[in-house]
Amino acid sequence: MARCEAHVLGEYLPILLFLFVSTVIGVALLVLGWLLGPQRPESEKLSPYECGFEAFEDARMQFDVRYYLVAILFIIFDLEIAFLFPWAVVFRDIGMTAIVSMAVFLGILVIGFVYEWKKGALEWE
Repeated sequence: MARCEAHVLGEYLPILLFLFVSTVIGVALLVLGWLLGPQRPESEKLSPYECGFEAFEDARMQFDVRYYLVAILFIIFDLEIAFLFPWAVVFRDIGMTAIVSMAVFLGILVIGFVYEWKKGALEWE
């Protein structure tokens, strides 16, 4: 019985060794970056970035819904491209059902795009 347990542990040894080495390398790189990196924050580094409001204020403050609309717009076009490329590769082999399903998918995306347009997310002040 002990020989069987040793055999099983021997099979997991490369995995455990890999996890140990990767953890040591990751921690070492983080520590080196913290020790050797510059420790002088500048006003540009502490300023809001792409969110439009101060990051360290009250969490219940009001802000414009256009930030969410821009995120939705990004997801719409990101999903469209992610699904269109594989579909275009096998276009000749998939038949009429896939063409109709892609038309429905693109129609739903167009509805989302029109919603964004009507809400004014594309008009930035």
